[in-house]
Amino acid sequence: MNRSVERLALFGCLLAAFGEIHPFCDHWAQDSETARCKRLYGDHHVYRDGVRVGEETADRSGEPTMTASARGRRAVALHVATYTAIQTGAAVGLARAFGYRVPASALLAGAVINGATHAALDRGALLLWLADKMGQRGYIEHCQAVRLDKDGAAHAEINGPGSAWIELDAALHRIVGVGAAAVTTWIATRNRGLK
Repeated sequence: MNRSVERLALFGCLLAAFGEIHPFCDHWAQDSETARCKRLYGDHHVYRDGVRVGEETADRSGEPTMTASARGRRAVALHVATYTAIQTGAAVGLARAFGYRVPASALLAGAVINGATHAALDRGALLLWLADKMGQRGYIEHCQAVRLDKDGAAHAEINGPGSAWIELDAALHRIVGVGAAAVTTWIATRNRGLK
């Protein structure tokens, strides 16, 4: 088989795993607490669910607390670990289903590219910086979602489903997935053909 065809086939397989699996990882595999807490920043203390100490509505004495920034980092680490495991598993499964064994070094490269950028983007600061540089901050501020709280009162949410934030986030993750698929394919095929 032509080497270019082999590379294109593997690239397509990896692109499906890295790009098309992304929405599942973000919307089905991630729980609401993780999604809510991953963008927390600050030195103030919060409980595991992200509620600020002093703003709790019930007695929570004895429950562990941590800084908001620490909680945000833990939440994004959990999400990225789950995301990476599912994506990598999908890449291995799809490639094997089509008779290709992707070398561990190639899979590791793709996982690192996807995981590291996913963590950086999901913390929020990088996404906002990129939005500012690309003139997209107005889009984020304009296209927010309306949510109802437990009492039925409406409030704007800048970064949940239905917002420009989530659209820009998904677009960035997918373009990174293209790069990760290309790098993984290059590493996997640079010294050998299909096996």
